[in-house]
Amino acid sequence: MPVPIQPEELKQFVETDEAPAAYLDLLNAVSFRTAGAGLRLGVFEALADGPLPLDALAEHTGTDRLGLRLLVEALAGYGYLERTDAGYANSANTARWLLRSAPGTFAPVLSFWSALVTHWWHDLEESVRRGGPTGDFYAWLETRPDTLADFQTMLRRLADWLGEEIVPLVPLGAGATSLVDLGGGHASYSVAFLRANPHLRATVVDLEGALRQGAQTVAAAGVADRVDLRPGDLFGTEIGTGHDLVLLFNIVHGYQRDDVLTLLRRAAAALRPGGRVALLEPLADVPERPPGVGESFVRMFSLNLFHTQGGRAYGLDELTDLLGEAGFTDVRQTLLTRSDTDHLVVATLPSGD
Repeated sequence: MPVPIQPEELKQFVETDEAPAAYLDLLNAVSFRTAGAGLRLGVFEALADGPLPLDALAEHTGTDRLGLRLLVEALAGYGYLERTDAGYANSANTARWLLRSAPGTFAPVLSFWSALVTHWWHDLEESVRRGGPTGDFYAWLETRPDTLADFQTMLRRLADWLGEEIVPLVPLGAGATSLVDLGGGHASYSVAFLRANPHLRATVVDLEGALRQGAQTVAAAGVADRVDLRPGDLFGTEIGTGHDLVLLFNIVHGYQRDDVLTLLRRAAAALRPGGRVALLEPLADVPERPPGVGESFVRMFSLNLFHTQGGRAYGLDELTDLLGEAGFTDVRQTLLTRSDTDHLVVATLPSGD
């Protein structure tokens, strides 16, 4: 949580410049790292049923008593825990957002980003110097099943929330029968389209580890017989031709411009004349998006994409140009009402009539 600070004290850091604002960033960075450790060590889950004294908490979590005491005292100082007569307890915010069983839990998000920042951001300077990532993000994910599961859960939950709004915004004729979901491992967007279009079938292409959650998704939705889960990379895996729709949801931002153009041309080759490609992206440089958490996230996310994958958040003008180069026309963009950062961009492959 942000460092607890009184308004008058805050002014010294952010208004009058009497104190270095970077000091607050230091404290907030340590707060984030501490919360990630508490989550991975099972501290919050151990306190889910109520407060525990330090010794009992150390036994539950299998941790050193002194190390745990220092950790929970820090967590209490940051507001993640509370001190009570019966021992340490989760704060109301922690109980609401950081327990795995809590509705809409933030735990997978904190767990994923904590692992990512801890293991990847130590050499941010090097990626800036060299102009690209220092490793293979998706290969790293494949070696970390728990982090991969958190990543896919995070994306699936976003898809479950946005899918209901997105499907009506993507025109599909009554005769549509086939879509390709490139990089849609959790399969939630494909399921949303299949539910709304009973004659539609889907091919989902992603890495094998990502498709494990997709298999669970389609089975739970009762559409496993209408989905082909195809393990492989997005550039070389066979996807066929004559499809009505290609989804590239939260994919384009992971690649450099030339690779994005290759993916869009691949989508065009897979579509029938008159078919559509749909992109879901956190667009850069959006005038109607006011300053705030959403705008700050997009800027942070774009830097993270560059550092871990070589990508970035693209502007609508850039995507429109790329879609045009790939052969698409009639580019339309919609800012979703359920997200202040996600934009739906749909373009059409000319029918040739």
